[in-house]
Amino acid sequence: MEMGVVVQKYGGTSVGSVERIQNVAERIQKTLNEGHQCVVVVSAMGKQTDELISLAKQISPHPPAREMDMLLTTGEQITIALLTMALQAKGIKARSFTGWQAGVNTNSIHGKASVTHVESVRLQQSLSNGEVAVVAGFQGVSIDGEITTLGRGGSDTTAVTLAAALQADYCEINTDVSGVFTADPRVVAQATKMDEISFEEMLELARLGAGVLHPRSVECALMHRVPLVVRSSFVDEPGTWLKEASQMEQTLSARGVAHDSDVARVKILGLPNQPESLPHVFSLLADEHINVDMIVQSEHDQDLIDVAFSLEESDGENAKRLLKSLQSKLAIKKVLYEDELAKVSVVGVGMMTRPGVAAKMFTTLSQAGIRIKMVSTSEIKISCLIDRAQTKEAVQLLHTAFELDAKQPASV
Repeated sequence: MEMGVVVQKYGGTSVGSVERIQNVAERIQKTLNEGHQCVVVVSAMGKQTDELISLAKQISPHPPAREMDMLLTTGEQITIALLTMALQAKGIKARSFTGWQAGVNTNSIHGKASVTHVESVRLQQSLSNGEVAVVAGFQGVSIDGEITTLGRGGSDTTAVTLAAALQADYCEINTDVSGVFTADPRVVAQATKMDEISFEEMLELARLGAGVLHPRSVECALMHRVPLVVRSSFVDEPGTWLKEASQMEQTLSARGVAHDSDVARVKILGLPNQPESLPHVFSLLADEHINVDMIVQSEHDQDLIDVAFSLEESDGENAKRLLKSLQSKLAIKKVLYEDELAKVSVVGVGMMTRPGVAAKMFTTLSQAGIRIKMVSTSEIKISCLIDRAQTKEAVQLLHTAFELDAKQPASV
């Protein structure tokens, strides 16, 4: 059978030193020896992105977003050059590409750009020439020629997007963990690696704080049906394959527990109870590129409502400042802000056919004295907002309550 294209992504830890870059070159050589053509997407080395951000903050507490993109993209450019050199030193034909050279086109939102389309001609030419195409992840170019970045974890998105554009056999996300676990193994020692997980479950886990994959990368893989596997860069063992839910046995009510510790809450008290009030408030937040998550509305009377919502703590001060500056204009009585919160979530396609999941989650947290501040649900997940200090305890208790420590199906 003729082998096609494989897209491999290596994260910052995987390329964090010259020795690790050489290890990646050996893994790529093995893939080539199996008969595949190879496109490799890499992140900046180790903590280099954090170091660049620190440098910028020493210059300005609020550096311009455009210049931050110019700065941060240099990290990946170092990696692609070094990895290409390592491959060439092994006698392997290779060529490095920045995101814009690779044809990754985005919108114009600096720092949080989304991929609009991929012009893959140069990559296809490189593959036709027998080269390994080494591409800088996390970056692209806008329609007006500006360098952009895709946000944290954007290298995952680059990899899956290129795999879709090149109709790759599969996309391989190589990282510092051996696959997708039922919870963060640094928090839950009894967490177990899953052999497979549905796209839908992985998308929820990624959105809810599981750091293994970037949510947009999972969305892209689901949309384009890109076969996707997560495995370790450091040990040679099977990883976790993402599959369609219809292809999997749904024996578990819960498949995983996720947590997100970067959460804050805003309460708007005394908002006029008019049809245009909510659209106005959330449009203002959207214009500032502030994403909100859980939303709860309560009605005082016919005249006033209260609205609470959660958001990333990193956006919290901006949201609070925006709403307070518009408090008089919006006729809001009070704006309250609370940080140091966390979101814990239970995810599983099996929830759709098993009643009692919410009761078990609420009971488990209540019996431990963990106060639930907000709740959000969908067909395959339940999320609770709690105090950040209780995150580890909550995750461990829920993991045990839904019998994810064990190898047998959970009962509700």
